[in-house]
Amino acid sequence: MNRSHLQIYDLDTDRVRTVFETDMLIEAPNWTCDNRLIVNGDGRIYAVPLDAPELVPIDTGFAQACNNDHGLSPDGKTLVISDKTRTPGNSCIYTLPVAGGTPRRITEHVPSWWHGWSPDGATIAYTAKREGRFDIYTQPAEGGEETRVTRDLGHCDGPDYTPDGAWIWFNADGTGHAQIWRVRPDGSDLEQMTDDARVNWFPHPSPDGAHVVYVSYPPGTEGHPRDLDVELRLMPAAGGAPRSLLKLLGGQGTINVPCWAPDGRAFAFMSYSAPGAET
Repeated sequence: MNRSHLQIYDLDTDRVRTVFETDMLIEAPNWTCDNRLIVNGDGRIYAVPLDAPELVPIDTGFAQACNNDHGLSPDGKTLVISDKTRTPGNSCIYTLPVAGGTPRRITEHVPSWWHGWSPDGATIAYTAKREGRFDIYTQPAEGGEETRVTRDLGHCDGPDYTPDGAWIWFNADGTGHAQIWRVRPDGSDLEQMTDDARVNWFPHPSPDGAHVVYVSYPPGTEGHPRDLDVELRLMPAAGGAPRSLLKLLGGQGTINVPCWAPDGRAFAFMSYSAPGAET
């Protein structure tokens, strides 16, 4: 089994700092307002305090089959998780206090995988499979009727809001392989933001509105597998040529969910290596 490396990329210095390492498979870091990272592993959710890094379990009650689609409300008080304990084989979205507690189901239909929260706290965005198709949906954060945002774009995934709430960024493979797109929350003004031979997934706009980071797979990659040689790329939020920040062994689990520091000057990510390998 590969070793997991929880790392931070600093945009001001272009340097990477390793925060924590473990032989356990952990994935998908979020960054809290009180300087912790939140990850998942073995169906559980953990906090990693940056001042004393270790895996601190968060009580998620009955939810013991959490995947890597988790995150935080804009005010930092609520944790959202995607779990299949009570919906076997199908991910369902729940919320609970960030310190832990009893999850409350907020999506009626499954499978649904959380990915984004509107900056006003009112709406969540998620990937859902309905009638055999993967599209982007939104619904009130407290629960309610879901709204389909994307149509006829192939497999859509990874929706994340811009800090002003004006756009939802996501990836879709309707042009032949996964590229980065953005759309208004009401489904209008659809724009393709990358157009290259690489397979691009999971775009995350920075909190300062300047950048979008995403994971870029080699040409020909199917889906978003783990343990491939991938790149983390950064592009201007207004669009334009991306630059490659670094290459790493990763993919699935690296930056599936919002991963930026609150000030937008750094982001957290996962890389992986064989036990005993140098990183």
